[in-house]
Amino acid sequence: MAEKYITEEQRAKCRKVADAFAELYELTDVMVVDAERFGFVRLQWFSDGKGFDSAMAFSDSKELFEELWRIWYEHEILTSVLGTPLVELSYDKIFQSFSKDRQEEISEKKKYFRVLCGEGN
Repeated sequence: MAEKYITEEQRAKCRKVADAFAELYELTDVMVVDAERFGFVRLQWFSDGKGFDSAMAFSDSKELFEELWRIWYEHEILTSVLGTPLVELSYDKIFQSFSKDRQEEISEKKKYFRVLCGEGN
């Protein structure tokens, strides 16, 4: 029998996380796939003819959540300032430059993703 690298409980939780971030897959070149007994794999930076440049395996739903949140957050922050001098700042400095309403909107989005994952607030 083949060795399993993820528990059934974590597999179910990772599936919820992967599904919760479906909008991310439409916005970026990121994809999360179920690799069955190996866990879930985050694929990123696709190039035609070469495939994905980055792959990372996850067997813990919290780690997968944080990885996908980081990618969503960075995409959201960076696309907001493309073409401006703010693009040279760190993500946190860019976030701090946003209005309080925009900062709250982004913070609420993390809560929204958590709810979709079944974690509540």
